Amino acid sequence: MDLAALIQTIAVYALPVLFAITVHEAAHGYAARHFGDPTAERLGRITLNPLPHIDPIGTVLMPLLLYVATAGNFLFGYAKPVPVDFGRLRHPKRDMVWVALAGPGANLAQALLWAALSYLLAALAIEEPFFHSMARAGVLVNVVMFAFNLFPLPPLDGGRILVGLLPLRQALALSRVEPYGFFIVMALVITGVVSALWLRPLMQLTLQAIQLVLAPLRWLLF
Repeated sequence: MDLAALIQTIAVYALPVLFAITVHEAAHGYAARHFGDPTAERLGRITLNPLPHIDPIGTVLMPLLLYVATAGNFLFGYAKPVPVDFGRLRHPKRDMVWVALAGPGANLAQALLWAALSYLLAALAIEEPFFHSMARAGVLVNVVMFAFNLFPLPPLDGGRILVGLLPLRQALALSRVEPYGFFIVMALVITGVVSALWLRPLMQLTLQAIQLVLAPLRWLLF
């Protein structure tokens, strides 16, 4: 692994990753507070300070080790999950959907902003490669987080959304998977199932949707 390339990659991705993780987790906490659960607020997790959201192993060490070990071909990481007491939500089953959706929704909004910044840099004829690379990284990181977290298996956000939408009997059955969900998801990620059948198709659709939404801006700028 070329050390210079590693440092350059970290420099390009550091800010987009920090924003992506921080806003994602803070959005969960804000939504939980809005629907009646102040747990995250009391623990200082509704903040744009990235430090309370960073897990030293999952956010820093694991991604770096995987990047070096696989020459950048495989990355995985996680932040400290925002604690939510679903029993304190005013309408637990319904509100769970909005609390879970808040994180991926925040990533989708950030992807749109980074894509808009990319258009603006091009329109202003700013040729510094670092800024263009960072804008592309911001889009990629947030689209990956958006798509991956919507995978319909708890404890991922998509699983929580599905639990909230299913009839009670099916929701209870799916919720029982949560203690083992992380290991199931990891196995599916390692075997390539998540990437082939979920992540890539949803990322492609999301990128196309971002281009469609920003088409008026592109028309104005160019």
